[in-house]
Amino acid sequence: MTTATRGRIRIEQSAKRVRGYLGGHVVVDSVRPVLVWESPYYPTYYFPISDVSAELAPDGTAHSPSRGEGRTYTVSAGERRVPEAAVRYAESPIEELQSLIRFEWAALDAWFEEDEEVIVHPRDPHTRVDILASSRHVRVEIDGVTVAESRNPRLLFETGLPVRYYLPKTDVRFDLLEHTDTVTQCPYKGTAEYWTVRVDDRVHPDVVWSYPAPLPESQKVTGLVAFYNEKVDIFVDGVLQDRPKSPFS
Repeated sequence: MTTATRGRIRIEQSAKRVRGYLGGHVVVDSVRPVLVWESPYYPTYYFPISDVSAELAPDGTAHSPSRGEGRTYTVSAGERRVPEAAVRYAESPIEELQSLIRFEWAALDAWFEEDEEVIVHPRDPHTRVDILASSRHVRVEIDGVTVAESRNPRLLFETGLPVRYYLPKTDVRFDLLEHTDTVTQCPYKGTAEYWTVRVDDRVHPDVVWSYPAPLPESQKVTGLVAFYNEKVDIFVDGVLQDRPKSPFS
């Protein structure tokens, strides 16, 4: 793979076969997808127009400071029609994008890289998740109260994010936790459930999460519990850790 920077975005050719479905129909099927980092956090896929099998009808315009003026399209497949589900920058100052089209990820029903379904957004080939068993002493404190304490954590290292300390549920004070309806998804870890922490009269919403059935590459944290380092006090081997700055701060 080669990566190039054009304007304020990165572009990289992918070797994966990528398919998108709408209403049970294949909308795009490509072995030549292009990864484009429109934001620094994760990429999106652009596809050659010839790899698109859905009907496209122009329905609006789009503007990007880096990609230029674009046209949006309603995507039709079978009886499904989704307005503004795709965009093309045919006159982009970035030549590589002119013959490509991008679909809004959430506009389609399902996405596959090869034969594995991908959720939320494309996986970044430069992101790695390492999960390591540890014997370090981890203690979580909120408003001066110890909410969790363990000598058997698993440390999750994910590129670009703070280390996360996943603890056994038996080491967590669940009498202070209230399960919520919040659900989030991650293309590397799967679907997470959340808890709010209540200490006296103070409520800390959704600062605790767990992956009850994570994706295969993250199964080492199955059923373990993590706290947002950005929002609670975490002590490792007796040393208070700095609260990191991240998109979750």
